[in-house]
Amino acid sequence: METFLKKAKSASRVLNTLSGSEKNRILKEMAAALRVNTPALIEANKKDMIDGEKSNLTSALMDRLFLDEGRIDSMAVAVEEIAALKEPVGRVLDGWVTEDGLKIEKVSIPIGVIGIIYESRPNVTSDTAALCFKSSNVCVLKGGKEAENSNVAIAKVLQDVLAKNNLPTELVSLIPDSSRAGVDKLIKMDKFVDLIIPRGGAGLIKHVSENATVSVVKHDKGQCHTYVDKDAKIDDAVAIAINAKVQRPGVCNSMETLLIDVAIAKEVLPQFKAAFDVAHTELKGCKNTKAIIEVEDASDADYDTEYLANILNIKVVDGVDGAIEHIVRFGSGHSEAIITQNITTAESFLNAIDAAAVYVNASTRFTDGGAFGFGAEVGISTNKLHARGPMGIEGLTTYKFKIYGSGQIR
Repeated sequence: METFLKKAKSASRVLNTLSGSEKNRILKEMAAALRVNTPALIEANKKDMIDGEKSNLTSALMDRLFLDEGRIDSMAVAVEEIAALKEPVGRVLDGWVTEDGLKIEKVSIPIGVIGIIYESRPNVTSDTAALCFKSSNVCVLKGGKEAENSNVAIAKVLQDVLAKNNLPTELVSLIPDSSRAGVDKLIKMDKFVDLIIPRGGAGLIKHVSENATVSVVKHDKGQCHTYVDKDAKIDDAVAIAINAKVQRPGVCNSMETLLIDVAIAKEVLPQFKAAFDVAHTELKGCKNTKAIIEVEDASDADYDTEYLANILNIKVVDGVDGAIEHIVRFGSGHSEAIITQNITTAESFLNAIDAAAVYVNASTRFTDGGAFGFGAEVGISTNKLHARGPMGIEGLTTYKFKIYGSGQIR
């Protein structure tokens, strides 16, 4: 591991010699290579899908794992969109002259070597590699074992493009030891690794956060809520709630709990149940919900569970204050939404909720690097420092001060 990371650290210096236009050209070549190699990537993915069925992976995890022509093309499009973004490195963020006559510039720079630990989704391999390359960072990747064949195939496509351009393949690489012991070594290699980004289950996040000596930006669980206020357009609320839960239940920005204002609960809960029954959603609810519609019982443990499946909690709350109280107790700081036509209520919710993304009259499913215009994301950070929410290329930079003098001494 140490020899491998030494090479990665050394490769980071090569990246600093590339211009923005050179990086963009290579990224476009990577996108083209993904499309050309679509049949090989699908074949590799089939092996993972077969293994996933043997391992009894949930339908949500199988969906996250699956690749077809459309998804591979979307991976290529994401790489192209990243190439089209403004150059993030070398930007003068601020500048001033001190009273001593020193000219100071605050300039964006890459973080260095970034270790990314993720599960299930093979598109993360190309997304994170492209984001790191665009921001002049080396990425050291550790994908989940369930996507091993897909990840190896995708990484090889990208590495072949690097080799074709006489660049070290260590700029994008999978760690040589993907076992738990290998991960434990990686997260303690602060001499060679500058940042660790874990994105996956609560157990992974907890383990990395508690044991890493390298700085960590967490991609923590998405305990997302949608609150339907008494002043909501109910047709909009139903459509948004269905999208937030059903479109892709197995992702972190899907809704886990629907909160309903007590003032409209009797009127609207039957409409929500009818819509979710069509979508075959398993519903759980509080005692007030159960008094109106037929659902399973929801406990505090349920309200604290990220299902990543087509299962939804429902809770009747006492207006916006009740919704805020519930989210403060159970939210994970990821994404929260309010459906209302009352501007004052909306602003109260926006200001009170401490989450990376807070929505008015829109689905939490939009918390995504692509949807935010970042091309893709390396993760959705629930940290407050140094990046929060969808973490694109700007979140993969830091800064330094350049000071120009003319002989000053202090």
